[in-house]
Amino acid sequence: MTEPTRSGHPGPAAQAPPAPTGPPARAGHAGPPAAAGTPLTVRYFAGARAAAGRSEETASAGRSLDELLEELTERHGERLADVLTVASFLVDGVTCHDRRAPLPTGATIDVLPPFAGG
Repeated sequence: MTEPTRSGHPGPAAQAPPAPTGPPARAGHAGPPAAAGTPLTVRYFAGARAAAGRSEETASAGRSLDELLEELTERHGERLADVLTVASFLVDGVTCHDRRAPLPTGATIDVLPPFAGG
């Protein structure tokens, strides 16, 4: 269907702008909870790496940060538990302020113990 243009000649019908495509942007760790089959990636730094005995591992999804930390403590024992009590956590690169909120699908969790030096 065509509509007249300014000059009065037929032209293409007015069209609405295209709808945005792709997933919505994620800010912080807001987003859908992780699906049971999508693992989380946990990365350890400095003293957390030493306490866990590795620099990275995966963990089952569909949980909050607090629930994840319970699993990591069960896996690695009290030495890591001590580090986790004083560590900061990034979820997909953003500081986590609500440890009870569901973690997003396929999130990367960085465990950052206090650092010395400057």
